[in-house]
Amino acid sequence: MALLPIRVVPDPVLRRPCDAVETFDEDLRRLAGNMVETMYAAPGVGLAAPQVGVSRRLAVVDVSVGKESGALHVFVNPRIVSSEGRVSDLEGCLSIPDLSDKVERPERIVVQARNLEGEPFELRAEEWLARAICHEVDHLDGILFVQRLRGLRRQRAERKLKRWIERNEKTSWTPGAAY
Repeated sequence: MALLPIRVVPDPVLRRPCDAVETFDEDLRRLAGNMVETMYAAPGVGLAAPQVGVSRRLAVVDVSVGKESGALHVFVNPRIVSSEGRVSDLEGCLSIPDLSDKVERPERIVVQARNLEGEPFELRAEEWLARAICHEVDHLDGILFVQRLRGLRRQRAERKLKRWIERNEKTSWTPGAAY
């Protein structure tokens, strides 16, 4: 496995909806494995394919950051089919360094997806796991968490984001690499 460079704003791949995965092969499994390794090294609780420059509907999520067996979820072509409740909590993003804010998300969701072999499955998630899945599905739709903010929170986040982009020329970073 290999660590992949994580794309950061304003990279246009982060703003485009991804293509559905149609081929379930070794290349897909390798990409997923590299994404998991990159997510853990960052460290992060989720990573979507566009964050590593691949415009395909693939995301990995592990809210335990590799500490709990069975906590890793791989979603191919995920779709949130239902949600309940609303809760606001702090969110950040590996593609938007140095920015976090409170985002309102569903408290509980049901997501349908396929695994790496192409087999369909359904997962019920709540709280932190539901939030992480929603965040990654947003990435697959070309939506960044700052777009979920409203009013003054959004204005403040957009100003911070604009200043960060002006100060930084990099379009990606690799976990563990020296800069």
